[in-house]
Amino acid sequence: MRFDSLTDWLAWQETLHPNAIDMGLERVASVASDMGLGRPATTVITVAGTNGKGSCVALLESILGAAGYRVGVYASPHLLRYNERVRVCGQEAGDAALCAAFERIDQARGATSLTYFEFGTLAALAIFAQSALDVAVLEVGLGGRLDAVNIIDADVALITSVGIDHVEWLGPDRESIGREKAGILRPAMPAVYGEADPPRSVLAMADSLAAPVHCLERDYRFSPADDSWDWRSDLNSYTGLPLPNLPGVYQLQNAAAVLMVLELLASRLPVTVEALHAGLRAVRLPGRFQVLPGRVEW
Repeated sequence: MRFDSLTDWLAWQETLHPNAIDMGLERVASVASDMGLGRPATTVITVAGTNGKGSCVALLESILGAAGYRVGVYASPHLLRYNERVRVCGQEAGDAALCAAFERIDQARGATSLTYFEFGTLAALAIFAQSALDVAVLEVGLGGRLDAVNIIDADVALITSVGIDHVEWLGPDRESIGREKAGILRPAMPAVYGEADPPRSVLAMADSLAAPVHCLERDYRFSPADDSWDWRSDLNSYTGLPLPNLPGVYQLQNAAAVLMVLELLASRLPVTVEALHAGLRAVRLPGRFQVLPGRVEW
């Protein structure tokens, strides 16, 4: 093994590739193929967007976990430990598992140079392949079309929002950025858009792929109350849902999009009302809006 510690592996990965960000799928797809890495779970949900990705991933993980499914999550960035990026059934991947995955990648890549993020993506897929998952939730790092996670086809693609971000990589306006994020859509596979005003580029991409896209205020809606909220689509509705355990009224928009994703997957991953309530109450996402009690409250 090239290194014995996770710290050493990560430090080396930061220097391996000439550019910290190098968009494209050719390198990472080639190494994944050489490693025999295919779909990481029976069902795959890919999450892209400007704001709300982390919250939606956490909500999906919590609700599907409460429903009894084996859930793998690949998310970024980490807050305290790199291990946070790869979770199986709510547990962070251990140092030994990550180091073993990195060694497999290093042996398989040959002369192919990989970025830090590409190494991490392949490590997550390798760990998921050994974990007998029911569902994998993959968070896009940057953009969508050329992000490393996009080597995997999603059963449902979720685009949380489109704002002005990473313009040097994604383009100068919402239409350009939306086109990049819509790169996670797949032919004839459903998608969810988490806002009421999708860029035309997102809808155009969906039309070109015959991928039905479900938008807030058009295909599903939510309404807040003092200590609960309601949600409905054309086929289903919930009343008196507990507020997500994520402060901020904007989290209802994220939760509403997640419920639309779950509805689209209901035939293969049914979720009871009890599991939905439990998952909303239990969801955690450190480092967003967070209250730390003490003699002085932070």
